[in-house]
Amino acid sequence: MVGLVFVDVDGTLVGREGVPPCVWPAAQALRAQGMRLALVTGRPGRGEALSLAGKLQPGGLHTFESGAVVLDLSQEPPRPFLVEALPEGAAAEAVRRARQLGLPLEGYTAEGGFYVEGDSPLFRAHQALLGMEAEVADLLDQSPLVRLQVLAEPEAPLGAFLETLPPELEAHVAESPKMPGVRFVSLTRRGVSKLSAARRVAEAYGLPLEACAMVGDGENDLELLQAVGLGIAMGNAPPRVKRAARRVVAPVEACGLAEALRTLLEA
Repeated sequence: MVGLVFVDVDGTLVGREGVPPCVWPAAQALRAQGMRLALVTGRPGRGEALSLAGKLQPGGLHTFESGAVVLDLSQEPPRPFLVEALPEGAAAEAVRRARQLGLPLEGYTAEGGFYVEGDSPLFRAHQALLGMEAEVADLLDQSPLVRLQVLAEPEAPLGAFLETLPPELEAHVAESPKMPGVRFVSLTRRGVSKLSAARRVAEAYGLPLEACAMVGDGENDLELLQAVGLGIAMGNAPPRVKRAARRVVAPVEACGLAEALRTLLEA
């Protein structure tokens, strides 16, 4: 029996036109049956993502920054439940390498700090997507960072960057339907991921992952989809993600998440 449902944001909860209205009645019905929902996203715990988390499960635990931060929304302002900072030396090495390759790079802190170096149309588009503005700053001066993120267009030398990534860091690649063609490459401390944070959230609720479900669409959702008792892939997910899931629902714009939640209600 499922007691907790993890929900990805981009491509799962949010599509090109935002959140389909059909999602919220399904989420409310699920909560009314005693099930909890928890956001699990690469986005920071500010702006639109924080607002969505509060609407999905008021007062709950929600995962941000690709697993580096879990916030407790039962507190006002939300209190950090879990923080996994980047090793400073490895983070500095990644920043210097991104500069050498000319890759747009963002930095995030557990306190909600959001920083970029220089200017790029990708930065401006991403800030509009997140509903928050970044501060232009030297990323080597911001410490401790919990996550770095490269915004990579198809022609960007992303492979050269990942090949020289410090071993203390782990890369998570995601996409957003609101910025098609752009890959978001999050860097966290090695061993930190959506899965590691979800396990901590489940434990806090007294549940094993086998008693949880996950709804997602991206490669960065794959290991969590496989670890929970019921992994559900969106219809817009790539073939590899669909094959790993136990169930596939409609794409995000066709109310796929509401379909997944109704399936859990019926079960």
